[in-house]
Amino acid sequence: MSERLAPDLPLSPGRIIGPVLVSFDIDGTLEEGDPPGPIGMELVARAIELGYVVGSASDRTVAEQRNMWARRALKVDFVGHKHHLADVAGRYPGHRFIHLGDTDVDQHYARLAGFEFHYAMRLPEPGTLGWVF
Repeated sequence: MSERLAPDLPLSPGRIIGPVLVSFDIDGTLEEGDPPGPIGMELVARAIELGYVVGSASDRTVAEQRNMWARRALKVDFVGHKHHLADVAGRYPGHRFIHLGDTDVDQHYARLAGFEFHYAMRLPEPGTLGWVF
């Protein structure tokens, strides 16, 4: 893993303890993005299935985000803009916060709001220390 992708915030132990919130950027991150990203919607569905709080924080309008989730019949807990991630965190105290994105801007806003950040192109391997799945 490159230095740039290493999270600055401490990660939890190898198993998940407590509630988890996962936020997804869309463009360049999700397969539904423009441009399409490397994260398939099955990963989003898996997070929902595991009972995580799931949503999107993007530059897209809230209406566009809601329409995208509706097209895929995925019920998410929040949609909003990445510069409002701190507001999302405030609604879910005590959660582990993770944002997945593709740009340094995504990383900036995620870290500013106290989220762990992972680049979509280089997600940690499943089961590795601190990863969510």
